Amino acid sequence: MAIKKPAISVFGLGYVGSVMAACFAHKGHRVIGVDVNAAKVDKFQSGHSPIVEAQMEELVSEGHRAGLLRATADSASAVCETDLSFVSVGTPSQRNAKLDLRHVEHACREIGRGLRQKGTYHLVVVRSTVLPGTTESVVIPTLEAASSRRAGTDFGVCYNPEFMREGSAIEDFFKPPYTILGAREPNVFGLLRELYSWVPARIFETPLAVAEMIKYVSNAFHALKVSFANEIGTLCKSLGVDSQTVMGIFTSDTKLNVSSAYLNPGFAFGGSCLPKDLRALTYRAKEQDLRLPLLEAILTSNQQHIQRAIDAILQTNKKKVGVLGLSFKAGTDDLRESPQVELIKRLLGEGCQIRVWDEDVSLGRLVGSNQQFIEEVIPHIASLIAADLDQVFETAEVIVIATRSLPKEKVAARLRPHQIVIDLANLEKTRRVDGALSYQGICW
Repeated sequence: MAIKKPAISVFGLGYVGSVMAACFAHKGHRVIGVDVNAAKVDKFQSGHSPIVEAQMEELVSEGHRAGLLRATADSASAVCETDLSFVSVGTPSQRNAKLDLRHVEHACREIGRGLRQKGTYHLVVVRSTVLPGTTESVVIPTLEAASSRRAGTDFGVCYNPEFMREGSAIEDFFKPPYTILGAREPNVFGLLRELYSWVPARIFETPLAVAEMIKYVSNAFHALKVSFANEIGTLCKSLGVDSQTVMGIFTSDTKLNVSSAYLNPGFAFGGSCLPKDLRALTYRAKEQDLRLPLLEAILTSNQQHIQRAIDAILQTNKKKVGVLGLSFKAGTDDLRESPQVELIKRLLGEGCQIRVWDEDVSLGRLVGSNQQFIEEVIPHIASLIAADLDQVFETAEVIVIATRSLPKEKVAARLRPHQIVIDLANLEKTRRVDGALSYQGICW
């Protein structure tokens, strides 16, 4: 005997909602599309797609003929006749760039009125792109107020972002890069696991805010990649270099260039390559009379990250600071353009008393450019380097972790109750407590 598939109502028949409704019907679900636009409803009701998108006309016609796909403007009946409702309405920008949530609020009020009439449990799944905290602060209160029901008891709420591109939306729906499910109560995941049991990629179950943020991170990175490629292409053209060949070779490196490498929030970058090469690239662009604001902003952004670390340390109102890690990267003694060096110089200027420890940086072992750098650029910092780790912990009021080469057990064994930790390397994120100053980071 075939298992009955959950019935679905989709609020909003734009690109996302229309595609989702047609695809779920193709998967054998009974789907009701809901929209305030009568023309869109009529299109669906007559078996035609309200949007222009590859394969949509065929899928909508198929769902209509099978009796699995229809549309209505009656929100309450759609909720009462289905097991879960997707919210896929638009979230455009207001004139001041703030997100406009009027359509989301309207859809939630309509669903809430339907829930008021329904005696059984219902799941509300938000697909609209909303900022972190929106489901918690807007969606759930609106649903509760309109329904006089309680989220988590009478109905469930989940945030499930979409990753579909116009022009390939059907393919993207059936073969997503991953599926993200965010919720307050883990019990809502069961129905959605069943709903997405056919998905070939990994399913992540997360808190609401994580699921909401993933969509923005993805889109921001996509925009960043487009702008980066365009600026590189612009510079290549000006220099007479074939940008297609350059980027073809660049993207073939899936170890560092097109990978998760360097995408771990932590401290600023430094060293003998990245800062120098960015300066050279942007200077050459200026020589060509080119404005490349994205590339020009990278070093500024890096400096702001160092400033955030300085601010976090100064806000403790403590003067005795121990810094763990001096080289720009764990496992090396390279001090050139190390952000830790910049940090220490700035803290000294603010009157802080600094002690430094780095297992890879020993004055007696430094040679060549590193020795020259110490002698010529930071001789005052050389005198601050402690001979062993215990010396740093003995006097410090604030411990700054700026290297991942130090085992967290060594830190934990030496920490004292009064000491504040600023963890720039995400060495032990689990020790962070919201609102507490005793263990904190600058980007987690």
